[in-house]
Amino acid sequence: MTTPTIRWRCNVTKASAYPAWIDDGSAIPDPLGHGQRAVTFLKRLRHPAAVNENRAPKAANSHPRAFQLAPFQERIVRRIYGPRHEDGRRVVKTVFLMLPRGNRKTSLAAALSLLHVIGPEKVPAGQVIFAASDREQAGIGFREAADIIREDQRLVAATRIHDAFNSAKQITHLGSSARLRAVSSDGRAQHGTTPAFVLADEIHAWTGRDLWEALKSGLAKTDDSLLVIATTAGRGHETLAAEQYDYARRVALGEIDNPEFLPIIFAAEPDDDWQSEEVWHRVNPGLQHGFPSLSGLRSLANEAKDHPAERYSFQQYNLNIWHGNSRDPLFSMMAYDARHFDDDETDLEALPCWIGVDMALSGDTAAVVAAWLHDDGQITIKPWFFVPGDDLKGRSERDGVPYERWRDEGVITATPGPIIDPEAVEDHLRELAARHDVREIAFDPHLARQIMQRLYDDGLPVIELRQAPLSMGVAIGDLERVVNGHLIRHDAHPVLRHHFDSVVASRNPSSGLVRMHKDRKTDRIDGAVAAAMAVHRAVAGESMKSSYTGEDAEIFTF
Repeated sequence: MTTPTIRWRCNVTKASAYPAWIDDGSAIPDPLGHGQRAVTFLKRLRHPAAVNENRAPKAANSHPRAFQLAPFQERIVRRIYGPRHEDGRRVVKTVFLMLPRGNRKTSLAAALSLLHVIGPEKVPAGQVIFAASDREQAGIGFREAADIIREDQRLVAATRIHDAFNSAKQITHLGSSARLRAVSSDGRAQHGTTPAFVLADEIHAWTGRDLWEALKSGLAKTDDSLLVIATTAGRGHETLAAEQYDYARRVALGEIDNPEFLPIIFAAEPDDDWQSEEVWHRVNPGLQHGFPSLSGLRSLANEAKDHPAERYSFQQYNLNIWHGNSRDPLFSMMAYDARHFDDDETDLEALPCWIGVDMALSGDTAAVVAAWLHDDGQITIKPWFFVPGDDLKGRSERDGVPYERWRDEGVITATPGPIIDPEAVEDHLRELAARHDVREIAFDPHLARQIMQRLYDDGLPVIELRQAPLSMGVAIGDLERVVNGHLIRHDAHPVLRHHFDSVVASRNPSSGLVRMHKDRKTDRIDGAVAAAMAVHRAVAGESMKSSYTGEDAEIFTF
């Protein structure tokens, strides 16, 4: 295929993590020539799927199946291996490479592994590890490396390949005893290893941290080791992969100065139009070279227009947008993230306020969310969360979220004892009512009869909003429209975002009403429920009575 001459450049903004050095033509340091020798080695490899129709017959690399290193891939290789300290040690020790599907990430990963087991980066008896989420995924990268070797009889003679079905996968370089092994995160941890190079493939799919911790500790034992993380975007914000992505993004944005960590993030930005082909080209650097298929992306995007779940997958796998935990999202988290404002609570005192309260069982989370209605229809929301103070560490391990850190940062209130103290929630509601123009405080009475009675007796505007299909279906629909319609305003509260991200939606095919539920038992969505209650009442306006009857909101009376 002839490479098209069109060049797609990123209009890099101040807040963009895009690696501008990929296509800006800037010089990449290579004082000792290690970047050039890595590129030369890779171009001398052969790949069973490579087709070089336009290569000159007498060119230095004229084999019809020579490994194709696209310009963006060559820049990546040079940026990893070129920069060196005066004593020859490489500057880059960790690489976070995030590419969408179809950009030949696995082929590049396999080639880099071979660079360390049979190429100029090998060390005597060096351990090279290709690690993936499970044996099947690890086998894909390993087979790619093995097939590259099998294309060249000189390499076949210089190595031994062990890849029998259902047995350990290993490639050994006979001259140096360097060896490449495939391991998986669902297997036993690789404690005791001392790898010189680790390729961590698709860490968004890894479960647990045992393998990661074993490999990281092993890398620390070896001088001049290198870790390459090659992955597409994942889901969730409290996982191993999310931690690495967050760190890489902060390095890319200049918030963290770490020259040993190289972030290479190809991902759509929050304000990008996911249907824009210009965005597709920027995020998929191989697209201008024919991979992935442009017509294939168009087909996927067309299908995603009318199918939220398909749109979610397209954004994650083809545009590298990091999403939350849910399979079928209700909210566009890109739209949500774009509506971060630093409103001070005192700025909201002149606005009418509605409050939603989701009380909790003993081991759950209680959420209070206030919604202020602006004159132009925008709605600012702010949350407060309450959890039992006992065994926060155990709760963190069960739920997979950092309750202890959130407590220390002041974004949750841990009440003493094994259950949530309802008086703490009640006191906070009284404080809000004293500071703001609170029109309604909406409760589901199921767990809140006593607190509702006390507030009502003191003249606070308490109403019932039962969490029944009709009433909550309407409330959830209002919240969905406000969030996805870019009318929401928030202060980027981490717990509230996590609760929004954890929502799984199901729609009644007859009524069209939406139900919010959790993907996993340990997920928490209480903040989203309370937000739906508050936003729904704010949308209804200043009326103290609902437009609905029966199960919907009504003034609380006895």
